[in-house]
Amino acid sequence: MTEVPEPRSRPDADRPGAAPASGRASGARRTLAAALASGAAGAAVALIAGGQTWSHARTAAAQGAQTVSVAGRDVTGLPAALAIVGLAALVAVFAVRRAGRTAVAALLTLSGAGTIAASLLGRSATGALESEAARVTGLVGAEVTDVTPTVWPLVSAAAGLLMLLAGVLALRHGRRWPAMSGRYENPAGGGARRRPGRAAPDPEAPEELWRALDRGEDPTRDR
Repeated sequence: MTEVPEPRSRPDADRPGAAPASGRASGARRTLAAALASGAAGAAVALIAGGQTWSHARTAAAQGAQTVSVAGRDVTGLPAALAIVGLAALVAVFAVRRAGRTAVAALLTLSGAGTIAASLLGRSATGALESEAARVTGLVGAEVTDVTPTVWPLVSAAAGLLMLLAGVLALRHGRRWPAMSGRYENPAGGGARRRPGRAAPDPEAPEELWRALDRGEDPTRDR
């Protein structure tokens, strides 16, 4: 009677911890993609929202009531400035490691929180409207009435929330994210490293003689 050989198990199945390691790598990729998308989208939306009209109001003038309006950058410049800081911090997360990555992630988080606060406060501010009313009417201390905010301050606050989410993800999962490769960094000795298996350069070759001259060496001297 012919024996039926047992099916061979996959090598990965025999290695303890192979599945959890794969799951951790997949989770790191997901959180990394979510932080990148959230942070970049939040910074971009905050910059766009700063150039839109945030509120309207009416003011009395000699020729009758007039409507004045102000853009977000006239109300407060903090959301746009913090969006730039947050975007720079998002990029810097991948250039630093350990404590530096934690510090940059905290800066990204604070940028998002500051954008939210500045946007919500700017929604009810009237200082920019009063300045615009004084410019339009030519009257110092012109008053404004019927102040009507638009949706853009809330959009800016939502953008700050996206940046805040990216910062929280970086604080929580950033230690498992990859960093920029050091393949182009100079080695400790300052010289170029040869790839394994590559033949040593011929010191008599013309290009090596020129390199020796550039280093201030005498290529004719016996080595």
